[in-house]
Amino acid sequence: MPRVIYSKEHHYTVAQIKKAREEAGLGQVIVAKMLGRTQSYISKIESGQRRIDVIVLQEFARIYKKPVEYFLR
Repeated sequence: MPRVIYSKEHHYTVAQIKKAREEAGLGQVIVAKMLGRTQSYISKIESGQRRIDVIVLQEFARIYKKPVEYFLR
């Protein structure tokens, strides 16, 4: 099975990340500061241009107060 960044699963995960951020009432700049990253890093994740590391996914889950499973199909 080829490793495709634009798989259905990837699209679902990035949509859930963005949805969770919006539900938490946080902007990309704030989340980026919380992660020690740049706003463009968050933007690239949410637009599907960047793969998501499992550690970063755990950090998103902690920030947004969601279980990791929320972001996975």
